[in-house]
Amino acid sequence: MTPRPQPSGDPASKGHLRLWLRLLKINRLIEAELRERLRLTFGTTLPRFDVMSALYRNPAGMKMSELSRLLMVSNGNVTGIVDRLTEDGLMLREAVPGDRRAARVRLTRRGIAEFERQAAAHESWVSELLGGLDPEQTQRITDDLGSALTLKTAEAENG
Repeated sequence: MTPRPQPSGDPASKGHLRLWLRLLKINRLIEAELRERLRLTFGTTLPRFDVMSALYRNPAGMKMSELSRLLMVSNGNVTGIVDRLTEDGLMLREAVPGDRRAARVRLTRRGIAEFERQAAAHESWVSELLGGLDPEQTQRITDDLGSALTLKTAEAENG
C-alpha cells in the first residue's frame, strides 16, 4: 500500500496551492463565458478560434504537426477542426514539397477576415470579463505570471 502524501505545512506551499486553485477557477469561468459567446455570436467553438488564431499569427501556414504541437492537442483533434474550416472556405490545405505525408494549412482571405472579426469581439469580451482590474493590477499580475512562466519554461527545458 502506497503511503498518502502529507501536506508540508509550509506557508509558501499553501499559498502556491491557493494561487493555483484561483488560476484554475478564473480560467474556467472566463473560458466558459468565451465559449458561450463564440457559440452564440459566431456559431463557432473555442478550438476553431484557437486554430485560426495560430494560423493568423503564422500567415505562411503551418504543418499539421506544428499546429498540433503549438496548441498542445492531438493530431486527430486538429485534423477534424481543419477539415471543417477547410469545408467552410476559411482555410486551405496544401501539400508540402518533398514530404508527401505532410500538409501545410493556412487561412484563406475569407478566413483572415473572419478571424479578425472574431478576434476583435474576443478581445472586447476578455476586457469586459477582466474589467474589474485597474491597469496597474493588470500589469502587476501579467508581470508576475510572466515571471512564473519564464521560470517553469526554463525548468522544463533544463530537466
